[in-house]
Amino acid sequence: MFDPKKLEQVAKQIHESMPQPVKELGNDVEQKVRQVIQAQLGKLDVVNREEFDVQTQVLLRTRQKLAEMEQKLADLEAKLTAKAEDKDA
Repeated sequence: MFDPKKLEQVAKQIHESMPQPVKELGNDVEQKVRQVIQAQLGKLDVVNREEFDVQTQVLLRTRQKLAEMEQKLADLEAKLTAKAEDKDA
């Protein structure tokens, strides 16, 4: 769901900003930071960019079809109204 390289970069930046004694704990701290970040990001109700773009395209197609159907319905209503007026005349 999330780019592992970006996650690793953030974890590394956090690790580098820590005081030297904490840094000396090394990979264990970096691993724990990565796990905490992953856990917190996993709790968020988000989608990745690819899913978002796909759903945006689906929505655009759906809107287009809806507009076409609305136009067809308006045309049919106009025809029915015209027939009813011709019948009454």
